[in-house]
Parts: sequence; C-alpha cells; structure tokens
Amino acid sequence: MSTLLLRLSGPLQSWGYDSKFETRRTNREPTKSGVIGMIAAALGRKRNEPLDDLVQLRFGVRVDKEGELLHDYHTATTADGKTYVTHRYYLSDAIFLVGLESEDEALLQKISSAITSPCFPLFLGRRSCVPTLPIHLGIRKCTLLQALQQEEWQLASWRREKELKKTTSLRILADALPNEIGAVGQKDLPLSFNPNRRLYQYRAVKMYPAVNIQQEKIAATTHDAMAELMGE
Repeated sequence: MSTLLLRLSGPLQSWGYDSKFETRRTNREPTKSGVIGMIAAALGRKRNEPLDDLVQLRFGVRVDKEGELLHDYHTATTADGKTYVTHRYYLSDAIFLVGLESEDEALLQKISSAITSPCFPLFLGRRSCVPTLPIHLGIRKCTLLQALQQEEWQLASWRREKELKKTTSLRILADALPNEIGAVGQKDLPLSFNPNRRLYQYRAVKMYPAVNIQQEKIAATTHDAMAELMGE
C-alpha cells in the first residue's frame, strides 16, 4: 500500500459542497470531488471522460492551518440588464495535507508525474484560486493514515511559533467504511464532471485521531537581510 501526498495552499481556496443559485459556499476542508477534479485536469482528461480509477483512491485530509472564512459580496448584471446579488465564500490562508492511497503503484506514479507537469492549469476549487508551490510532496510506502500522521507539519518554521499559540493538534478526515463507527455521509464523490450531467454520490467520511503538535520553542531567526545586501 502506498500514499501520494499533496500540499494544498494558497491565498484563497474554495471547495464547493453546499452551493445553491447565487450563494456559493465552501467546505472547511478540500472535497474529494475538488481534488479528483484537479488530478483529472493534471492528467489532461476532458470533463466527459470516466473517473472510475480516480474515485477508487482512498482520500484523506490533514488540516495543517485552518483557513479564515471570507465572504465575497457583489452584484452582477445579466445580458438583459437585470442586476442581482451573489454571495461567494472562500478560505483565506489555509494549508492542507492531502493523501491518496492505492495498491496501484503505477496509477500513483502517473498522477505524481501529472501534478508536477500538468496538462491543464491547477486550481484550488475555483479558477480564481491559484495554488502556491510545492503541491507534490511525493509517494510514501505506507497507508493513508500513517502518511497523514507522520508527515512533517506543512508550515514554514517562522510561522510555527505564532500558530502554536492557537493550535495544539491537526485534524484528520478520511474515507471510511459505510458502517464504521463515527462515519457520516458526504455527497462529494464525483461520478461525472460532464457539464450536461454532473453526478455525485455520498461517501463515508470519518474524523480520525488528530496529530498532536510538539510544543517546542521555535528558535528566532538570526537572518539579517541588510547584512546579506552588504555582502556580510
């Protein structure tokens, strides 16, 4: 069993889940449909192509930095001149560690190569949400939960001391068996991205034991930018 790890971070992310008409909400974590869509884009698949191999991947997320909910309120005008209000929600400054588990090593390698050299542009839920690098973290020879529990905290060292003041653990959510204790249904398993017939099914999701962050004092940096400019 192997797990491909991705780091999803950017100024804005929006993972649509419960959206209706002019109100476009975001989930607090990346949805499976959103990440599968990003992988399909990297592989160069068109919207009407099958997703059977991708939806079989076991999917999990570790929340390395909770995003701040951002509400974008504005008006839009239709072709006939009518004005209406739209509400769009985003996550600001969030960081997620995403894992995709499979016994098919060749498929994970194929996805890995595509993420580093995508056929179509990658975005974090919406086209306006551009990811920061790195996205691809590599393949780990372990299960999904082991990879999410063991991987290094995806925050730069200079940000950790501040984050430790309000964060002591990192949440983990992952695919579960339908009858597993604590599992709940979430309708974000994509069957088709065809614009004329989008189809989604429920998947079982469970919150697993969080990863405790080591309460270590982060040493202050001794880097002096002016010294670098002076050649010291």
